[in-house]
Amino acid sequence: MSKAIIAMTAALAALHSGTASAAAVRYEVEPTHTFVNFEVKHFNTSTVRARFDKVDGFVELDRQAGKGKAEIVIDTGSVSSGTPDFDKHLSSADFFNVAKFPQARFVGTDFRYDGDKLKSVAGELTMLGKTAPVTLAASNFNCYDQPVLKVYVCGGDFTTDIKRSDWSMNWGIDMGVPDRVRLLIQIEAIQK
Repeated sequence: MSKAIIAMTAALAALHSGTASAAAVRYEVEPTHTFVNFEVKHFNTSTVRARFDKVDGFVELDRQAGKGKAEIVIDTGSVSSGTPDFDKHLSSADFFNVAKFPQARFVGTDFRYDGDKLKSVAGELTMLGKTAPVTLAASNFNCYDQPVLKVYVCGGDFTTDIKRSDWSMNWGIDMGVPDRVRLLIQIEAIQK
């Protein structure tokens, strides 16, 4: 048997046995289209909203295998509510304690798909030196050729509700400031 036939037979056997698969594709966070927003009821009246203006990280997707990984780093000092005094309070030890914990980090390892559409990402959020599980529900997830930047981009909107007390962020709970916080994440990431 010729070497070419042996090589081709080995390649087909590997493909058939599932040992050959598409590799995960890495996407780097595009910071001008990525923000982590949060909202909480203000003494059960209006909704207070703020966001973090600096978010970095990457996402790896293997859509064929239905797998992925994400590591998103949030600069907690970039919190922005539109009110400087409130930003100062959010940055204090009462809330994000930016001086001691300048970053929060989400590591997502369990990507759930419905067909080829990403439906959720489960992982762990580390904040204030504590780590707890979080599942982000996906909506509007899409990948496309970005016509201005001339790159391939994937992104979407993700939401979840957390209890801030899971990270020992307890200020104001005894006064009626809710424990429940809604996170709204918009992310776009560029294929590398």
